[in-house]
Amino acid sequence: MHIFKMNREQRHGNPARQEEEEQELDDFYDCEETLEPAHCKTAELQHCYIRPETLTDRGEEPRGGHQEQRDKLQNEEQQSDRLQQEEEQQQSDRLQDEEEQQQSDRLQEQQDKLQKEEQQNDRLQEEEQQSDMLQEEEEQQQSDRLQEEEQCDRLQEEEEQQSDRLQEEEEQQSDRLQEEEEDLDSEMQQQVEFDDDYLREVEKELTDEEKESRRQQSLTLKETGNGQFKAAEWAAAERTYSQALVVCPVCFSTERAVLFSNRAAARAHLGVKERAISDCSRAIELNPDYVRALLRRAELYEQTEKLDEALDDYKKVLERDPNNGSARGACTRLPQQIQDRNEKLKEEMMGKLKDLGNMILRPFGLSTNNFQVNQDQNTGSYSVNFVQNNNNR
Repeated sequence: MHIFKMNREQRHGNPARQEEEEQELDDFYDCEETLEPAHCKTAELQHCYIRPETLTDRGEEPRGGHQEQRDKLQNEEQQSDRLQQEEEQQQSDRLQDEEEQQQSDRLQEQQDKLQKEEQQNDRLQEEEQQSDMLQEEEEQQQSDRLQEEEQCDRLQEEEEQQSDRLQEEEEQQSDRLQEEEEDLDSEMQQQVEFDDDYLREVEKELTDEEKESRRQQSLTLKETGNGQFKAAEWAAAERTYSQALVVCPVCFSTERAVLFSNRAAARAHLGVKERAISDCSRAIELNPDYVRALLRRAELYEQTEKLDEALDDYKKVLERDPNNGSARGACTRLPQQIQDRNEKLKEEMMGKLKDLGNMILRPFGLSTNNFQVNQDQNTGSYSVNFVQNNNNR
């Protein structure tokens, strides 16, 4: 019976083998019936009956036991199938549980990984935010520092500008004071230069030799001034001529007149024409026939638009030097200029008077157009006639 002892996997797993075994089992029983012993045949012949219990006791089965065996095997197979199904179900459940557990573990790992990534992202985001805040704070601090530096620079620049302005004002004030002192000294010197009585009183104690010596010194200074004048060194020439006037005694009026005239020429180039005119006038006072001084003063008068005075000086030049071309041309030119100037001045004056009259007459509904001014050609007097004009309003 060892052939029936098969494991469950082989019977279930190989159906062809199972059918072969069942066929062998059927052949075994058939063989058992065919190969009966000889004495059994004899007994059969002798109507001997062999009980099934005897066969059973000998380990043999009746023919009906084959079906039971097959049912038993079938039951065992069914039970084995059930066990196998149960085991397979258990194994499937276990595998499914394991897969679910693995999947759950994988999901948990993924969740943990995602959570770590989220935490890392959050940490990175916090670090970025912190870095941005630090950067903003640094930028703000840098901006504040730059603003403070700019403010300091601006304050320093304002202080420097104020200091420069104060220094410039001080320098201007110093220059102005110096100019005023120079002007004052110049005026005092000019007053001294023009005050012959004072100069005579100062020079009263000088001997004739001393006066002559001072005259020679003044002539030397005059030559030096002439050289400076020719070199266009107008300021130096003016100072040299002034020194010469201080040295030259008042009794030498002709020499002093030349020095005044020369200094007037230097001052004319420096643009101080009023002082130049004063020097020319002083030279003419010292020497009324000094034609060069007269001509120079006339030119200065013309340059300063004092046309009447200039014409008078040009006429004086022609009286002393009729062949002077400059004076003759000026005497021809200036009368027309004087007339044009007077006409222009008269028109300006009449315009101003007209504006003033209109301003006064306007409240009364009148204007200067209501008054007609006529000049008498014989007497040169003017007559005023009232003319009604309805268009005033």
